[in-house]
Amino acid sequence: ILKDNKNLRWIHDDALRGATGPDVLDISSTALESLPSYGLEAIQVLNATSSYSLKRLPPLDKFSSLLEAVLTYPSHCCAFRNLGTEKQNPLLSIFDDFSEECESTMRKSANEIFYRDDSYNTSLWSAEKNTYLFATDEETSPYSYSAIFDDSDMTGFDFEYDFCQPKILTCTPEPDAFNPCEDILGYSFLRVLIWFINILAIAGNFTVLLVLITSHYKLTVPRFLMCNLSFADFCMGLYLLLIASVDAQTSGQYYNHAIDWQTGSGCSTAGFFTVFASELSVYTLTVITIERWHTITYAMQLDRKLRLRHAVPIMLGGWVFSILIALLPLLGVSSYMKVSICLPMDIETGLSQAYILLILVLNVVAFIVICACYIKIYIAVQNPELVAANKDTKVAKRMAILIFTDFTCMAPISFFAISAAFKVPLITVTNSKILLVLFYPVNSCANPFLYAIFTKAFRRDFFLLMSKLGCCKSRAELYRMNYFSAYTSNCKNGSSATGPSKASQTLLLLSALEK
Repeated sequence: ILKDNKNLRWIHDDALRGATGPDVLDISSTALESLPSYGLEAIQVLNATSSYSLKRLPPLDKFSSLLEAVLTYPSHCCAFRNLGTEKQNPLLSIFDDFSEECESTMRKSANEIFYRDDSYNTSLWSAEKNTYLFATDEETSPYSYSAIFDDSDMTGFDFEYDFCQPKILTCTPEPDAFNPCEDILGYSFLRVLIWFINILAIAGNFTVLLVLITSHYKLTVPRFLMCNLSFADFCMGLYLLLIASVDAQTSGQYYNHAIDWQTGSGCSTAGFFTVFASELSVYTLTVITIERWHTITYAMQLDRKLRLRHAVPIMLGGWVFSILIALLPLLGVSSYMKVSICLPMDIETGLSQAYILLILVLNVVAFIVICACYIKIYIAVQNPELVAANKDTKVAKRMAILIFTDFTCMAPISFFAISAAFKVPLITVTNSKILLVLFYPVNSCANPFLYAIFTKAFRRDFFLLMSKLGCCKSRAELYRMNYFSAYTSNCKNGSSATGPSKASQTLLLLSALEK
């Protein structure tokens, strides 16, 4: 009646209430969206294959007699793994003291064994058990159940089969390596850390964006690039916030939400955010580093200075590239639905595999370019005739921190992702979630501090903005005076000098690193 009924979408909650049975419920190839909440206690076999609309199960305590489940989605089998053996076999809670007896039954020696029935070679029992097992006289039977059960309760009960070999619930299809039986984040400590990290990324990058956009100073190339970087890292914070929120809502019952989440718009949105943010951030970091190297290398050649009219089309190309890369999994090249953290881990086809490798190779190339540029910058400012020792050390430390954060973010993820792309995974999806929380967003948290908040120019803009709101007026006035005196000094030096001095070149080099 129910099987293969394509039009069956709903069964009333009371449809099976009070019924004797059914022992077998076959709703395979139907459009059912939910099972009734009552009358499921007698079901021993549940067949729900090809029931793609059945994405949630009723409370598990309703399946008190279930022994076999053949379902559509592997995540639903995770629910039945939590069912205790005692719930499936109530007799076990009574016969806890007989565990040793079961063990001796399994280990009985050949000289103790004889057949209970001469005509059938089906059940092996020791002489002692054959004599006493079903005796009703408690004085002669050390294994009597008469104090617990009536004679009618013992009908058909087989000690070795029903008790020593209890029935275990089986469920198919089993979860695969990409979707293990766990919540989205897997580990409890990650559930705490991800909130701290995403709040830090969102707050830090939002502050940088707000200060740079509201600043009354001229929009320079470094400011423009920093706005793009902050927006990309802000999107990464939104991705982490979305993952953390869904994990908190589905904790302990993700098996009932896995299908809706991974096949719905939520996971697709999260996946788009993270790939777009990651690629735009890496692209912008590379452009910022090249811009710094170009500014220092051609510090005295004003005609070769990078202008805003050059930076805008460069960054426009980065936006187009990042959006296209993030859209491809939505168009069938790889997929965001493969895992609960919504990363494009699908490498089933050659095109999907090439897509993942392209992203990873581009990120590795970007890191090499960043390292090479900073090494050249360090060589340029290392000249002891130009820079004092303490300034030299400061520059070296600053560049070392920038390179270290980039390496911390890119290296572990690229290494394990490349091995997985070649179908030789070195870590499980569960362990990859540690990389997702601890390493993947490192740049998004560190960039607003390293490239903006820790610089003098940003602190000046921040206090000027706060002064408009009625706060920190004295600090803002101090920054105004310092800026005006520095500007006046530069004008005087520029008018009196006949050519670019080494001191002025040094100031330009250091100011480029401070931007």
